[in-house]
Amino acid sequence: MLVLLGFYLSWRATRLDRLHHRVETARAALDAALLRRAAAVLDLAADPGLDPGTARNLAEAANGARRAGEGERELAESELSRILRASLDPSEAGPSGDRLDEVAVAARGVHLARVFHNDAVSDTRRARRSRVVRLLGLAGTAALPEYFEMDDRPPAR
Repeated sequence: MLVLLGFYLSWRATRLDRLHHRVETARAALDAALLRRAAAVLDLAADPGLDPGTARNLAEAANGARRAGEGERELAESELSRILRASLDPSEAGPSGDRLDEVAVAARGVHLARVFHNDAVSDTRRARRSRVVRLLGLAGTAALPEYFEMDDRPPAR
């Protein structure tokens, strides 16, 4: 019986470790997607067919999102999403083609990466709420993972 209990506890600790690793991997993918989106927006802001004021707003928002610290990153990324939607109104004439497609693909990538990250965080938090995990400290010293909440609606096309 003791062997079975030991096996079970070892399995739970290993599962928690895998879940935490999954959160870290998903966070790295989310960071990469956010950087890709910011780079695509900066590329779009350099388009000569874009209004100079709009280009400046897009560039400032993208640079702000890239430079934002950990505590303010969600707000800066949400602001970039908001400015993208406001700046790229489909009813107005503006840039078209590859640069807009690249921004749209990057925005969808951010949405998917955020969903995967938040799913991993949810699974990890659910596993850590278990009585066995809390009583025996199977999570060790790992910090409780945080959700990444931002406005990630892409601009209308």
